[in-house]
Amino acid sequence: MSAYAVANLTNVRLGPPVVEYLRRIDATLAPFGGRFVIHGGEPQRLEGDWTGTLIVIGFPDMTAARAWYASPAYQAILPLRTQNSDGVAFLIEGSPGDHLATDVLPPALLAMA
Repeated sequence: MSAYAVANLTNVRLGPPVVEYLRRIDATLAPFGGRFVIHGGEPQRLEGDWTGTLIVIGFPDMTAARAWYASPAYQAILPLRTQNSDGVAFLIEGSPGDHLATDVLPPALLAMA
């Protein structure tokens, strides 16, 4: 199942360290089948407040996503981002192609509906 590295970055301090991070990150993704799905852009907000820059990187599976994040190549550039921005980052599995919204409900609750 696909997996994703997701980050919402705020207070990004653009300068030489962030430029260096951006120049080097693509090479860290390639060995693990990673690719940018979302990389910034202005969201068309429909509900609620939003601040920050959304980044989503897709991987073939969680094993590849974890291996990328832990790789020496990525760990070498990670401080360039973390020391020059705030935010949250995490790995998460995607949903299978046949996923239904109700699949997240426990059977007892689903039976009540």
